[in-house]
Amino acid sequence: MPNKVHCAHILVKTEKEANAILERLKIGEKFAKIAKEVSLCSSGKGGGDLGAFSRGKMVKEFEKAAFALQKGQVSPVVKTKFGYHIIRRLE
Repeated sequence: MPNKVHCAHILVKTEKEANAILERLKIGEKFAKIAKEVSLCSSGKGGGDLGAFSRGKMVKEFEKAAFALQKGQVSPVVKTKFGYHIIRRLE
């Protein structure tokens, strides 16, 4: 298991919005472009890039999903106290 992961994410308010983003990604839209357009997180301006982080730095649900991803893989919708996330592992 890795000690750190480098991920980007898109944060939205509703599960419906998150599912619509997954559909956009499935048809080939760029993750960073969508993050810049719709993410509620300040990281959206940088394409959703959160940098590398270690275990214990993110909320439990987000961390579990992020560390389970392989490089380049996109998560299903992840619900946290902040809203609904789509996570992409970068490295």
